[in-house]
Amino acid sequence: MNLVLLGPPGSGKGTQAEHLVQKVGLAHLASGDLLRSAVAAGTELGRKTESYMKQGVLVPDEVVIGLILEALEGKSGVILDGFPRTLEQAQALEQALGQRSQTIDRVLYISVAKDELIKRLSSRWTCKQCQAPYNLQGAPPRQEGKCDRCGGELYQRADDQPHTIRKRIEVYLTQTVPLIDYYRRSNRLTEVDGVGEVAQITRAVLQAVGVEG
Repeated sequence: MNLVLLGPPGSGKGTQAEHLVQKVGLAHLASGDLLRSAVAAGTELGRKTESYMKQGVLVPDEVVIGLILEALEGKSGVILDGFPRTLEQAQALEQALGQRSQTIDRVLYISVAKDELIKRLSSRWTCKQCQAPYNLQGAPPRQEGKCDRCGGELYQRADDQPHTIRKRIEVYLTQTVPLIDYYRRSNRLTEVDGVGEVAQITRAVLQAVGVEG
């Protein structure tokens, strides 16, 4: 089974990917990790990837798809996380998989309202000294503004501030709405409500792929 996991920043997609790996036994392929691993391994695709990264430009879709196909070798199924991001990428991936008589079997979209996403992401703070992460909603520091680990001052990164978060979410949704429609038309998309207890969301995610929680 090949799955695609979709969800905007702050939707809890990473947490649910971990649960799927544990329960379903699929390999978790995050596009960013694939790129870094290929560069570190020094493969032919890795060298191409590194050259684009050094130029500060986006790695072309065909290179990313090549890395995904390479990672699929010998695996009975994967969870794709972070790719595809656009309709064009989805169509190119489908074509490449089709040449191997494979396909994307199921797409899970973890849906969370924009206001909730902004609230979640803007609650993130980081220690200036040791970079320990905190979340004022779920995992606050024991003393306000101070790191539990080293006593350093906590600050909010620029990309965790509300106006930046709003822009990130808008960009994501603009890119992803056509992608969601594409998979919905082929009856492969299941939308899961990403608001509620983590265990409840996990049960819905597992049910969507035919696994009992």
